[in-house]
Amino acid sequence: MAKYFNYFPQTLYSLSDERNAVDIVTNIIARFGFESALKENSSIFYPYDIQDGDTPEMIANKYYGSPEKHWIVLMFNDIIDPQFDWPLDQRTITKYINDKYSANGAANPTPQTGLVWAQANIKSYYKIVTRVTNNSTKSTIKEKLEVDAVTYSSIITSTNTYTLKNGTTVTQTVSKETETYYDYELNTNESKRRIKLLRAEFASQSGLMDELKRVLNSKE
Repeated sequence: MAKYFNYFPQTLYSLSDERNAVDIVTNIIARFGFESALKENSSIFYPYDIQDGDTPEMIANKYYGSPEKHWIVLMFNDIIDPQFDWPLDQRTITKYINDKYSANGAANPTPQTGLVWAQANIKSYYKIVTRVTNNSTKSTIKEKLEVDAVTYSSIITSTNTYTLKNGTTVTQTVSKETETYYDYELNTNESKRRIKLLRAEFASQSGLMDELKRVLNSKE
């Protein structure tokens, strides 16, 4: 990643109150990005699920032939901070949850670890409404609505079937579910796994690197 910052512009920055006491530093807040329309064009990318152990550098090396092209993986997916925007492996996410909720566990009437507290306490309540239309093109529509604890307790689970005038039957099922803090953290982490990879033939074009240098006003 160090070489990537070679393309960034230099700027003057003062680290003290002394007059004229300035240093030349790398302006790391400079930004390069892909246009939104480009990132939605399915003909130039394909989906990829990040696996435990994957890093942006490893993926770039595997698909683009160089770990230095990790910035393509990150920028194409609007990942600014790889430490927090990249999915954690199972061991790390478990430690993260335990550390994050350790104060909650310690404050419990019976002190417990943050991990145990997160697994035992509910964060969100949901009402699930599923409608299945039985016709030549059988379809299913599922709505997941977040509700408060009081509303959740009053929800009556049920399954009912209705027949429309055209003879089509619709089966509606009402159910409910909860999500613990532990599941919330796991689900949030898992949602970060699906990314888009710019196809190698586009990533290898010299024009892409030229555009990066132009935007960052690099002399490299």
